[in-house]
Amino acid sequence: MEYAATAKTDVGRKRQDNEDSFCVAPELGLYVVADGMGGHAAGEVASRLAVETIREWIEKYLGGADVAIVGQPMDTCSREANFLLSSIRLANRIIFDAAQGRREYRGMGTTLVSVLAVNETVALAHVGDSRIYRIRDGQIAQLSRDHSVVQQQVDRGILSPEEAHDSQYRHLITRALGLKDSVEVDLAEEPVLPGDILLLCSDGLSDLLEDEEILAIVREHADDLEKACQALVDQANDKGGDDNITAMLIQARDASAPAGLPPTQGVTRGVPGVIERLRGIWGR
Repeated sequence: MEYAATAKTDVGRKRQDNEDSFCVAPELGLYVVADGMGGHAAGEVASRLAVETIREWIEKYLGGADVAIVGQPMDTCSREANFLLSSIRLANRIIFDAAQGRREYRGMGTTLVSVLAVNETVALAHVGDSRIYRIRDGQIAQLSRDHSVVQQQVDRGILSPEEAHDSQYRHLITRALGLKDSVEVDLAEEPVLPGDILLLCSDGLSDLLEDEEILAIVREHADDLEKACQALVDQANDKGGDDNITAMLIQARDASAPAGLPPTQGVTRGVPGVIERLRGIWGR
């Protein structure tokens, strides 16, 4: 299986700074979106620390470096998935320690969604209310579960999904990297089919676009991920742009299919397969 990916981020219409960060590292099969929070520039610091730490440690793990696994591995998940889990736990500790060391960083944290593509399987890990969606056979499904107060209320039957979307408490999250010295990470693995598209996004996108809007935009531009990402960001801005907006699209392709993706869309076989193009993209 090959994977093509691209990402766009935008400050939105109501914020002065962009505290979102992302990493597209197809040479590792790694894709990350982080949405920082905190006063001054602390949110940006937290999100950048997250993506940089995860990128660095995934490279070490996959490269065979003699580095320890952080925390207890999940027996039900693969070795590579546990590498992703370990790198997120380490990122949490680094952000937490940085927040304790400088007054201006106190209380900083970041949500996180991440994918590690391994041949015909993807490891999915997330913390907070940034989201992972999958588009397959003309249908869209949310693969992540928001770690938020309103999601808890929906789970308990206190709110309907429609009421949750309009709740004044929808931005209150129950988990984030950096707030405590340890963090609970949701980790899962999913099989991948050729043509599958994964969307990783910050809540600046998912708060403003309904699932069907996302699906329609991605389907319209399915042959050009860069245009699709830009269209998603533009639509969120057109609907208010209340927050920073980041959209990342990852498309699975049959390795035997003809090439022809634009050079801005990094392509790799799933780790540890043969790398077709080495390209790392960092952004905020």
